[in-house]
Amino acid sequence: MTDTTDSTDSTDSTGTTGTGVAPVRRPGLALGVLAGALALDVSGLGVLNAALPSVGERFHLDESTLQWVMTAYAVTFAGFLLVGGRLADVLGRRRVFEVGVALFTVSALIGAVAPNTVTLLGARAVQGIGAALSGPAALALLTDTFPAGPARNKAFGVYAAVGAASFSGGVLLGGVLTEFFGWRSVLWFSVLLGLGVLGATRVGLPDGVGHRGRLDLPGAITGTLGLTLLIVGVSSSGATAWIVLGAAVLSLVLFVVREHRTADPVLPLGVFRIASVREASLAAFLQYMGSVGMLFFAPLYLQGMLHYSPFESGIALVPMSLAVFLTANFATGRLLARYSPRTLMAVGLVLIGVGTGLWMGTPQDGNYVLHVLPGLVVSGIGQGLNFPSMTSAGLSGVPERQHAVAGAVNVVTQQIGASAGVAVMVLVAGTGSDQLAGYHLAYVTAAVACLVGAAVIAVRRRA
Repeated sequence: MTDTTDSTDSTDSTGTTGTGVAPVRRPGLALGVLAGALALDVSGLGVLNAALPSVGERFHLDESTLQWVMTAYAVTFAGFLLVGGRLADVLGRRRVFEVGVALFTVSALIGAVAPNTVTLLGARAVQGIGAALSGPAALALLTDTFPAGPARNKAFGVYAAVGAASFSGGVLLGGVLTEFFGWRSVLWFSVLLGLGVLGATRVGLPDGVGHRGRLDLPGAITGTLGLTLLIVGVSSSGATAWIVLGAAVLSLVLFVVREHRTADPVLPLGVFRIASVREASLAAFLQYMGSVGMLFFAPLYLQGMLHYSPFESGIALVPMSLAVFLTANFATGRLLARYSPRTLMAVGLVLIGVGTGLWMGTPQDGNYVLHVLPGLVVSGIGQGLNFPSMTSAGLSGVPERQHAVAGAVNVVTQQIGASAGVAVMVLVAGTGSDQLAGYHLAYVTAAVACLVGAAVIAVRRRA
C-alpha cells in the first residue's frame, strides 16, 4: 500500500478501507488546535489541584473524599479511552475530536455552577469522557496532518512539550485563578479554552481518516467497565475495594477473551507484542503516579503547613512547569536523535523518582528554596525527558491506521497511574504517625516505584 496525503482510498492488510487526508493549508493553526486540546485534557486533571483546599472547605470534604475531585475525572478518562480511540479510527477523527471537546466544555460549565458535591463530581466525570474522545483523535490527527519526516518530528516535539507541561501548568493556573477569582473560575477558564478550540477546529483541522469497520459493542462495554472498576477499586478501601477489584478483573478477562475472537477489536491485542509499546506504557504509568501523586500533596503541604495562599502555592510550582517545558521542547528532541526512547525513558524515571524522593526532607516549617524547589526542578526535568520519549515509543512500530487506539493505550496507562498513584499515596499517607510523616511515606513509595520501573526498562530485552 502506498502512503499518500491525497484524497484516495487505500486498503490495509486486514481488508480495512480508509480515506486519505487532504493537505492542510494552515499547519500552524492545526498544530495549535491539537496542542490546545491536549492542554485542555491534561490540565483537566491538575487544574483543580491548587483549588482542592478551597473546594474541600466549600463542600466540607476530608482528604479521602477530596481526592475524588481529581479521581472522578481520571476514572472516566481512562475508562473510555479505548472506546474513544476506536471510534476515532472508525467514524472519523475530526468528528470524534469535536464531540469530545464539546462534551468537555459543557461539563466544565456545569461544574463551574455546581451547587453541591454530587454535581461537581458528576461534571468532572463527564469531562473525563469528553477528554477520552478527543485525546486519541487528536494524536491520530497529528499524524494525519503532518507527513512523516522533519515536519512531523517538529510538530510532535511541540505537541509533546505542551502535553508534558500541561499538568503542572494547570496546577499553576488553578492556583492563580483560585486566589483572585475563586475556585469556580478554574472551570470557567476551561469553558473559554474549550470554546476557543472548537471555534478553530473546522478551519484548522482536516476531516481525518475514517476506516470502514464497526465498534465491537461487547468489547467496548467490558473494556470500559473493567478499566473504570479497576480505578474505582484502587481508589476505595475496605471490603468494598476488593469486591470492585474482583468485578474489574472479571470484566477485563471477558474483554481479553472477546478481543481475541472478534474481527474488529476495540483494542488490537497485537500492539502489546511490540516491546516499545509495553515499555512506554510502564513509563507512562510511573510518571503519572510520581508526578500527579506529588502534586496532589503539594497544595496540602504548601497551604496547610507553610501557610501559602492558593496563588503563592501555584507560583511555587512554576519551576516544575518551566523545567518540563524547556526540557521537552529544547533538549529531548535533540537527545532522541542520538539516544533511543528507551534510554531517555529510563533516565527520565530516575529523575522523577529522585525529585519525588527529595520531598522526603520537607519539614513542618520548611524553606522553599532548600526543601521544595530542588525536587520540583529535578522531577520536572525527568518529566520533560520521559513524556516525549514514551509518546514516541508508544506509536513506534504500530500501523498508522491504529495510531488513535495506540495513543489511547498510552493515555490509559497515564490515567491509571494518576488515579492509582494518588489513591495508593493517600492510603500510605494515612499510615504515618502524623500528617507530615504520612506525606513522607507517600513520597518514598512513588520514588521507589519510579526507580524500579527505570531499572526494568533499562535491562529489559527487546522483543
